[in-house]
Amino acid sequence: MKKLYVGNLSWGTTEDQLKDMFAGQGSVEDVKIITDRETGKSRGFGFVTMASDDEAAKAITEFHGKEVGGRALMVNEAREREGGAGGGRSGGGGGYQGGYSQGGGNRNNGGSRGGRDRNYN
Repeated sequence: MKKLYVGNLSWGTTEDQLKDMFAGQGSVEDVKIITDRETGKSRGFGFVTMASDDEAAKAITEFHGKEVGGRALMVNEAREREGGAGGGRSGGGGGYQGGYSQGGGNRNNGGSRGGRDRNYN
């Protein structure tokens, strides 16, 4: 199996439409359009898993740059997230919180307070 990244999707594209489109190139194992957590609306990209490397290569050749819904698709092999699934996000979250607390303390100290007041007034 080979997972493909499909970018630059029109906002109205559904998972069923994407599956039907790629099915012409081979057996589609899975389709997922990524949506915004808060609004539920498409973020304009998704993933299609093809049954074989050959079918995935055919799909890339067929659809990369092809205009669908007024937009030129970007289709290539999906890359794994760095740090594994979610690893980058959870590490980033801890760093952000720590940095925010520390940064908040620093902004209120001494000479940098003047800069803070200028930025927020």
